[in-house]
Amino acid sequence: MKRTLVVIAGAALLLAGCGEVGGREEAASQAAERLLSATAARDGAQACAVLAPETVAELEDSAGRPCAEAVLDEDLPQPGPISGASVYGQWAQVHLPGDTVFLAVFDDGWRVVAAGCTPQGDARPYDCALQGS
Repeated sequence: MKRTLVVIAGAALLLAGCGEVGGREEAASQAAERLLSATAARDGAQACAVLAPETVAELEDSAGRPCAEAVLDEDLPQPGPISGASVYGQWAQVHLPGDTVFLAVFDDGWRVVAAGCTPQGDARPYDCALQGS
């Protein structure tokens, strides 16, 4: 099921923190890769381990099944080369061919908030295959 993700880039830019951005971009990119690699390998448990808690809850509620089963039915692309990553404070955006993955940082690292996202044009939200509420 496709849902719409609203990303407020302006607010995210205001929250952009200092520090080692390159390392944070790399860590966010690795989390995005882990999700897509796990779904491609049909490893639902590993895929769910990379998702943000709200994303897991939304997926389970909408599918009526455990995350490890439901995530494999989502229309997520195959893993591919990272074409870019941006960190805005506690939020990140990772671009791959045909996909954008949105992440948030938690105490244990980066977690995927939304994936399978495609832009819908200027000033319009992304359309995502998987996202939290």
